[in-house]
Amino acid sequence: MKRFIAALALVTALAAVAGAQAKDIKSFKDKTLNIALFQGGFGREYFDAVVAEFEKDYPGVRVNVVASPKIWDVVRPQVVAGNPPDFLYLTEGDQGGLVAGLIKDRGLLDLTDVFAGKAIDQGDALKDLVLPGILDSRACSPYNDGKIYLAPYNYTVMGLWYNKTFFDKNGIKPPKTWDDFFALNDTAKKYGRALFTYQGIYPGYLEQFLFPAIYSAGGNKALQSMFSLDPNFWTTEPAKKAAGIFGKIASTDNALMSGTVALNHTQSQTAFMQGKSMFCVNGSWFESEMKDAPREDGFQFGFAGVPAFMAGEKVASWTSTETFLIPAKAKNAPLAKEFLRYLYTKKSVLLNGEKAGGVYAVKGAVDLVKEKITPATYNAFKAVEEGMINVTGLFAVLPKGSKLIIKDEVFNPITSIMNRQMTTDQYLAQLDKVWKQAAAEIKAAK
Repeated sequence: MKRFIAALALVTALAAVAGAQAKDIKSFKDKTLNIALFQGGFGREYFDAVVAEFEKDYPGVRVNVVASPKIWDVVRPQVVAGNPPDFLYLTEGDQGGLVAGLIKDRGLLDLTDVFAGKAIDQGDALKDLVLPGILDSRACSPYNDGKIYLAPYNYTVMGLWYNKTFFDKNGIKPPKTWDDFFALNDTAKKYGRALFTYQGIYPGYLEQFLFPAIYSAGGNKALQSMFSLDPNFWTTEPAKKAAGIFGKIASTDNALMSGTVALNHTQSQTAFMQGKSMFCVNGSWFESEMKDAPREDGFQFGFAGVPAFMAGEKVASWTSTETFLIPAKAKNAPLAKEFLRYLYTKKSVLLNGEKAGGVYAVKGAVDLVKEKITPATYNAFKAVEEGMINVTGLFAVLPKGSKLIIKDEVFNPITSIMNRQMTTDQYLAQLDKVWKQAAAEIKAAK
């Protein structure tokens, strides 16, 4: 009898939920949603498919889609006129600066309630489905105030890659600590390889281990101190410890592959795949990007993540997250929020894997799309989901009129370190001045 009563209560509760959902769906009838999308590497096939499913599940709703490789140029006049689309997807750090402008102008709708509410097709709160660390980062919470203004879409994992076949054949273990990493230099020499290479003329790739190294050296507090442009950050021990990796690579014989700083991404990545270095930094797009590149016999991509400083600490992965947003002046914000909730359904996540080859930043997404992505890509995402630390974040937005480009200030001088034309102490001192200037600009703008 008790079991019967419990079962009856569950059925009644589910019926109530279904009834409430049906009522919600009816409330959107005859409404129109206008969305604008960046049409890039993920294409638009997924969005067309999920929009068709949304219109089918929400009878009477019409969705207008505008997509372009330069969507910011299409949308900007509408935003300036106070008549933006209801829903936007642009690339992280979009080239048009539209997202940065909306953040500066407080032009984004607060989405905290969407993530606090229940998922459409699961009993959990939507926020509990998202991978840990994503919603709390500046990528989604740009004001660092605990409120969510940007919603996560596809994510990528980045760090050190190696030839799994070569490592397995020779009994070499991927490094868990930076000491392990540098200790492998002797092994690299033994097999006629350099220890490391990177995309030399694009030193921004080195964020993939600088930021996780800062996290490893000082935890999230240190990382957020850097991203918040704390004027004292570059004088701290975590900053010195992380930056010291560059100096050690530059000063250690055989650690950096000869000629690296003059190579572009394709050249350095090909050299790595041909066995000229043990490791290369890159993201989970690596295998697809280099599918036609020459390589040594039996080459298999292996993802090592980013080593920790202390033995026993978890290996990390630097994570980048594409995001969705709803402008604060959206004419149909309730429907835009409902569409956002719909994008996190299992049906949508699976469609995204099938049509775009992407992985939503939600738990279990990588297994849903396993058959749609390459084995190496799956293994990289799975390693992160099953034990690596997920490190992510964005720099605070500078006031209008600032001439500082923070990422350039951080990464461009690393070429001089690698060429042994600058010491890490000089690098730290230079960044200290930049951070103090940025802090002064932010203070003056308040």
